[in-house]
Amino acid sequence: MTAGALIFAFNNEQTDYVGMAAWSADRIRRHLNIPTAVITNCTDQSQLTRFDQVIYADPVSGGTRYFDDYKETSTWYNAGRTDAYSLTPWDQTLVLDADYVVCGSELKNVLDMTQDFACHRLAWDMSCIDYFEGLNYFGNHKFPMWWATVMMFRKSNTAQYIFDSMNMVKQNWTHYKDLYHIQGPQYRNDYALSIALGMVSGHTLKVDNIPWSLASVVPEHVLTQIGTDHFEIKYKDQGQSKKMDWKDMDFHAMGKKHLGDIIASTK
Repeated sequence: MTAGALIFAFNNEQTDYVGMAAWSADRIRRHLNIPTAVITNCTDQSQLTRFDQVIYADPVSGGTRYFDDYKETSTWYNAGRTDAYSLTPWDQTLVLDADYVVCGSELKNVLDMTQDFACHRLAWDMSCIDYFEGLNYFGNHKFPMWWATVMMFRKSNTAQYIFDSMNMVKQNWTHYKDLYHIQGPQYRNDYALSIALGMVSGHTLKVDNIPWSLASVVPEHVLTQIGTDHFEIKYKDQGQSKKMDWKDMDFHAMGKKHLGDIIASTK
């Protein structure tokens, strides 16, 4: 059975997602020892040499989004994630956000799971200032959020049902946004995934989860790199300047600018 990582990377006005994905591919190879494919519209071959496979696709916008670290609104080309099942070249796939930073081998445990699909149910703020109540649930009815940042799936009926359902939600976003009382027009993969998992589970919400929560760095915290797998954030807590660091632990860099600066400094 073949296995590998899949990253969607479409650059926008501020962020070099292709460069971010290439940096991630090196880390995936080092820690997980699996190949990486990028799904992109980039045709500059000099930027694609670090991927084992390149799959070309057109960018699909999920709308615009305000990024606190940039203090600007930019186009968010994230809506193509529903095509992961049809585009993957492998029997078992890890779909990773380009801004998910692999620092250790913990995702090997996910690849060892026997389930056909798994993702994170909860995310948490590494500074522990924000308890993510507004991020781990969505809509006026506080529907549980499952995160599309990391998804593991095998080629199977179950996984195909989930991705087909995600695509149906995307294609009929206005209807589902109103049905789940989601504020704002923006489409998100996390919303589509959560709604799809509800459908496929027969609305029992019995879902196979990655058995730990998703460590996250929020955009307003300044992320820096100390060593190869050693990172630090600086932030304010009730007006006091604080910092913390960690080593050998994966995390989701929700702010793109600081991670982009780290990657640019390593070139």
